[in-house]
Amino acid sequence: MSADRIALKGLRARGRHGVLAAERELGQEFVIDATLFLDTAPAAAGDDLTKTVHYGELAQALVAVVEGEPVALIETLAQRLADVCLAAGEPVQRAEVSVHKPAAPIPLPFDDVVVTIERSRV
Repeated sequence: MSADRIALKGLRARGRHGVLAAERELGQEFVIDATLFLDTAPAAAGDDLTKTVHYGELAQALVAVVEGEPVALIETLAQRLADVCLAAGEPVQRAEVSVHKPAAPIPLPFDDVVVTIERSRV
């Protein structure tokens, strides 16, 4: 398995995900980190974008998921985002996705709530 990675960190989008009705109605900002594991050598050898992942298009696809159909759990949102990452191109072998919910409805001081998952093609 290749050690090459393409990482997209701190992607922000507004979504209506959560268990509480207020979260669904008002929405909140989510922050996404996505790391794709792939072999970048073929792309580098030919300076060929078609042999790697277009991270601009990936960012747009991930934001579309966050802004799309609401889910109760950020675990579900993370899975949907990982599915998008794995579908980003044939060279992607594995993806790690973190969903940050910095405005989670917790009545105590905290910095962030994060769910991180890792998924692979096999």
